[in-house]
Amino acid sequence: MRSGRTTSRELVDAYLARINAYDQHGPGINAIVTVNPQAQAIADALDAERQTSGPRGPLHGIPLLIKDNYDTADMPTSGGSLALASLQPARDAFQVAKLRKAGAVILGKTTMHELAAGITNASSLTGPTRNPYDLRRVPGGSSGGTGAAVAASFAAAGMGSDTSGSIRVPAANQNLVGIRVTRGLSSRAGVIPLSSTMDSAGPMARCVHDLAAVLDATVGGDPDDASTLDADAHIPPSYLDGLRDNALVGLRIGVLHDFFGEHADEDEVSTIVRRAIRSMEALGAIAVDVHIPNLMALMRDSNVIHHEFKFDLADYLARHEDAPVGSLTQILDLGLNQEQLDGIFRRRNVASQRDEAAYQAGLAKRIELRHAVDEAMQTNGVEVLVYPMLRKKPVIIGEIQSELNCPLSPGSGLPALCMPAGFTADYVPVGIDMLGKAYAEQDLLNYALHWERAIQPRRAPFSTPPLVNGRAPRSRSGIAQIDATTAGGASASLRYDIDPTTGVMRFNAAVNHADDDAVIALTLQRWTDGHAGPVQLTLLKAGKQAASGEVSLRADQLAALAQGNLHVHLYTRRAPLGAGHASLVRAG
Repeated sequence: MRSGRTTSRELVDAYLARINAYDQHGPGINAIVTVNPQAQAIADALDAERQTSGPRGPLHGIPLLIKDNYDTADMPTSGGSLALASLQPARDAFQVAKLRKAGAVILGKTTMHELAAGITNASSLTGPTRNPYDLRRVPGGSSGGTGAAVAASFAAAGMGSDTSGSIRVPAANQNLVGIRVTRGLSSRAGVIPLSSTMDSAGPMARCVHDLAAVLDATVGGDPDDASTLDADAHIPPSYLDGLRDNALVGLRIGVLHDFFGEHADEDEVSTIVRRAIRSMEALGAIAVDVHIPNLMALMRDSNVIHHEFKFDLADYLARHEDAPVGSLTQILDLGLNQEQLDGIFRRRNVASQRDEAAYQAGLAKRIELRHAVDEAMQTNGVEVLVYPMLRKKPVIIGEIQSELNCPLSPGSGLPALCMPAGFTADYVPVGIDMLGKAYAEQDLLNYALHWERAIQPRRAPFSTPPLVNGRAPRSRSGIAQIDATTAGGASASLRYDIDPTTGVMRFNAAVNHADDDAVIALTLQRWTDGHAGPVQLTLLKAGKQAASGEVSLRADQLAALAQGNLHVHLYTRRAPLGAGHASLVRAG
């Protein structure tokens, strides 16, 4: 926009076209709750302002998305709850107001885990949101809609909130960077609370540059949030201008090995994060093993969400005269919550008063946790602690995901930045969390910038490719044929049609063979270095000569197909170890 090659209106229109193509159509990401009906008019006004008086700053005219627990005066704020679907705030949350003042276009609101009470994005209002890297899987949460939307390029960046990982988990699951700032650096005023002493609100983005630009616009003191009264003393002139390369050179990194999973379903993530740490060492960092005694117990015992939630929610609702409900009890009594959350809501609704002895004990444990972390970092001479953001890759939609590593930052009050560590074998993103010292946000951004420029970890999701003339790409068709002359007298054909945004392959398969032969199976398998890999899918079963249907291909299988490495294999009674194979050849 600075050069005049594009305008805010063109950016808004481009992002709206992508939302229209992919959010409720095609892959059905389901990340958007509300599109701002005034977005195009706002963009036009900001373009005119740029022409007459110049830009307000780096965010002038830039489209952003906001998690639906931030108050917005021009759009409802539901918190992902059916009970609050009609809640219309009278004014913007503090950070939203700052973004508007910086010239950002608030493009819309994103889905979230109901009332921010989990990390899979389950919601009674919107239903599940899909991870654009694997449509079967969750995007993480509770800011899962923002994570999925930013990953899918529905906006330049987005805002989330983080009480126990809810910015950093979606960032990890969607190949993004996300930051939880030092306690008290950013205001939470106007954000539906989960825990008033643990909540944080902030950005996630596809690159460090964009993350820093949004952070510049949103940090700072707010008279309506007492925790931020000292914030301005700890904020540099600009995080964006303070970005520096090569920050990993000489950096001493503390590796929290207790945070690495050892179970079979955790091995892949642990391996990816350890590989990332070795890559940091290759870039000049020095990795040191760090053990903090009793750390897991300290994190568990310093979590006070169950002491604060029902009271903080009631206080928030009381500030909105037209709120449709007034308490968690009322939501439960009316059945206006998602079934998966019923148990946790009821447990968190038990406390009769906030200031119980157990609550005070939890706050005391928080001080003990902070002391233990500070002491470990000082003793080992490290500037950051690193560990997997999650021990497992994101679960299948409908399943529960644990969050053992997430609470270290909220419990200690220290800042943490999650950045991409790599991908699993089936192309699902994995994130690595970096915990820094108090008010070390600039340092964390610089470490992430060096990593980003050196490793270039960003890979766009398969399900939301570039539009073609404003529309999603058309389905691709092809054929694979196994010739009878190379298959012991049997022949096979596979005609297919693939939707590139969903990976759904519709197929027709047929086999011809001699009367004294019979089909065992027709399969899809990888072909690597002249050898067949494990069976991916079985298209034709024993005794059958023809079949049609549809199957879903993962991102890694689609990549193999594009490279000519996905083959159809025929197995018959005459040739039980393989009668022949052929590459799936794209026809159009």
